[in-house]
Amino acid sequence: MSTRHILLGLLARGPCHGYDLKRRHDERFPQARPLAYGQVYTTLQRLVRDGLAEVDGTGSDGGPERTLYRSTAAGTEELLAWAGGVTPPAPFVTNEIFAKVVCAILAPADPAAYLSAQRAAHMARMRELTAVKTAPGADLATVLSADYALNHLDADLRWMTTTAARLTLLTAEVDPA
Repeated sequence: MSTRHILLGLLARGPCHGYDLKRRHDERFPQARPLAYGQVYTTLQRLVRDGLAEVDGTGSDGGPERTLYRSTAAGTEELLAWAGGVTPPAPFVTNEIFAKVVCAILAPADPAAYLSAQRAAHMARMRELTAVKTAPGADLATVLSADYALNHLDADLRWMTTTAARLTLLTAEVDPA
């Protein structure tokens, strides 16, 4: 995920303080890792440095002084180019579950037990996400985020089922008897 572009997207709605950008991020991307305040402010400084955002004023409103940021025309242009670009499918398998299964097959481990435990963890997470998205008052961002995560978990589960069915063959390839 590109924090730079996410912040530009959040700034597209109008000028905002760093604190509010962090809060908006966490609301709009509820299943994503929350942004740290330091990451928000570091990214904002880079956006300003690169001419993609600018300071729109400062104020305290009775509290600590806050800087208001807004996107520039160049920032809007970059955001639109990024948002309209097709994200290429990952060219390599980099999933930790895949790596653990391969290593369990290669080592004197029990890949079937690992797959069973991982399946149980995935199913538990799917139940949690289903509860989150079907909760009364769940907003659209929460539902979309939960649906995205559920589909990825479902794909993992389908792969685990296929792999579990092939374990005898896979183990035999590694350790021919």
